[in-house]
Amino acid sequence: MRPLALYIHWPFCLAKCPYCDFNSHVRAQIPQAEMLSALRAELAWEAARLAPRRVTSIFFGGGTPSLMDPASVAALIADAALLFTLAEDAEITLEANPTSIEAEKFSAYRAAGVNRISIGVQSFDPAALQFLGRQHSAAQAIAAIELGARIFPRISFDLIYARPAQTEAGWRAELRQALGLAADHLSLYQLTIEEGTKFATLYGRGEFALPEEELAARLYDATAEEAQKFGLAPYEISNYARAGAESRHNLAYWRYQDYAGIGPGAHGRVTLAAGKLYATSRHRAPEAWMALVRRHGHGTTEEAAISPADKAREALLMGLRLTEGVSLPYFITRTGLDLAAAVDPDMLAACIEEGYLALTPDRLTATEQGRHRLDALLPALLR
Repeated sequence: MRPLALYIHWPFCLAKCPYCDFNSHVRAQIPQAEMLSALRAELAWEAARLAPRRVTSIFFGGGTPSLMDPASVAALIADAALLFTLAEDAEITLEANPTSIEAEKFSAYRAAGVNRISIGVQSFDPAALQFLGRQHSAAQAIAAIELGARIFPRISFDLIYARPAQTEAGWRAELRQALGLAADHLSLYQLTIEEGTKFATLYGRGEFALPEEELAARLYDATAEEAQKFGLAPYEISNYARAGAESRHNLAYWRYQDYAGIGPGAHGRVTLAAGKLYATSRHRAPEAWMALVRRHGHGTTEEAAISPADKAREALLMGLRLTEGVSLPYFITRTGLDLAAAVDPDMLAACIEEGYLALTPDRLTATEQGRHRLDALLPALLR
């Protein structure tokens, strides 16, 4: 059976962080029962056209999935096992915020079947947490990581760097504190200004400034150096893990494998009839999405077959982020094109000569220097 990664989107948050442009919504009352009913219905609809599939991972993302009732999480995991074949070693991740109220549910999520928790820490600096609009304290973040490490076999947390007035010495100290808390996976995000966010307005008014590009690069390099001291190696541009603790779910994205997205605003790449790969997306607004599910069994707003050229572009855009790079035999099987048809040959040769890319008969890989420059390289490299 073709493997499948399953993403389930929970769109609600306690508050909208000023930097966030994700599909997240704040409601005075979260419609728990209605959301569960719609998620189960859409999952069943998707399974009816995809099965038989072997689900290798389930990821509850958001939004803030730790606002979900644990019983809802259990029901969706049970449905996935019933509708598909759930791999015995399936990775089941739930994103959580480290407030005391949400951390209290950790044991219940573990009993529901979650075996990996991803905690949205973002910073251990009290001033930075206030600036980022987070609802937890540094002490709560530490307590949540320590609790998560006791309850779950695997734990990850997120940090944001390149914050205003951040120094390399302060960042290294923050990383040492974070990495000493027994986590086996770190996801790192550079603070950027996204259109439509509160930060975009404040930044436009000149109310804060971001670090210069040179300092941001030093902070990024410092992350790999500090992570290595704790046994975590970079396996993707923004992700570090102990050997064997890489996020299997996210690897499915970066390796350009099939994944189904369930819930408001969720995206997917699924192979349907005649072996064609389709891009899918759901309606973003929770209430409108639920209304569509009630009427049609799903909240799909767009579904389109992906051309060989676009498959090649997506596979390279995702795969070159990985330290392991892109498997060329799989690339040809997945896209129907060989590498020469997907990239500018002169640009490829120049990237290899400059030491940004490495090419063997079986693999195309971005070097460490190349991964630093992917945003600039890829538009010129891809046809």
